[in-house]
Amino acid sequence: MFSKACEYAIKATIYIAQQSHQARRVNVKEVAAAVNAPEAFTAKILQQLCRADILGSIRGKQGGFVFDVARQKEIKIYDVVKLIDGESIFTACGLGLHTCSSENPCPVHYDYKPVRDNLIAMTQKYSFYDLALRTEDGLAWLK
Repeated sequence: MFSKACEYAIKATIYIAQQSHQARRVNVKEVAAAVNAPEAFTAKILQQLCRADILGSIRGKQGGFVFDVARQKEIKIYDVVKLIDGESIFTACGLGLHTCSSENPCPVHYDYKPVRDNLIAMTQKYSFYDLALRTEDGLAWLK
């Protein structure tokens, strides 16, 4: 459902959140390996997340990527999806029609709308703090 870039962004953000709980900074190479993503692609994604003020980046030998714990509690999956894939995943027609609406529905409109509504609810429900805790507690995995 999400683009590959978005999937990598979500997984990388969760991983960096986990490491930030342990006061660790991580570099691109470590993040890419942890989420099984190409390093150059991961670097571009992390750059986008930093520009959007989701992640922090510290330059230098002791530098790396960080995700402030207070910020983790504010940022939801929805925010990363919207940044990487755009809002159309939450608003677009299931068949890609431009004029689909309740007044002018496509053939699958009434079946697809609840799916889209559930996707919005799920992505707005979980913060990255919640997701990092789930993986730290062994309730979920990134690989």
